[in-house]
Amino acid sequence: MDDRPYKVYKIEKGIVIDHIPNKHALDVLKVLGLLDKEHDSLITMGMNLESQKMGRKDVVKIEDKELSQEELNMIAIVAPTASINIIDHSTLINKHRAILPKKIEGLVKCPNPNCITRNEDVKTIFYPVENKLKCHFCEKSFNIDDVELK
Repeated sequence: MDDRPYKVYKIEKGIVIDHIPNKHALDVLKVLGLLDKEHDSLITMGMNLESQKMGRKDVVKIEDKELSQEELNMIAIVAPTASINIIDHSTLINKHRAILPKKIEGLVKCPNPNCITRNEDVKTIFYPVENKLKCHFCEKSFNIDDVELK
């Protein structure tokens, strides 16, 4: 075991997304749009960190960021084990788990090439069912890892 201290800075205000499945931190940043657009937030990311619960995990810290319900839903899709910690004045003020909503509208692209949502201007609707997402229109179920976010 290494005695070196962690070199991840505390944040004054923002969010810490913990318990991200190993090697999925970039997926979280992608769904939040922080990889492909300009922003002023300082982002600290730890990957492949030791975890008693998970073996290995990732952590993302984003300064001066608040999450909308849609962003929380997207995190739940790519990192269902994630916990979201709200930080203010360097203090944890709220902590909650990423939870898939009962109905996911317009966030996920249906992988079925014959689904109406692929050929018509129809907003997708999915329902989480036992670690899968079921399309409202074609009624096919897909592993969460196999779906693509819009």
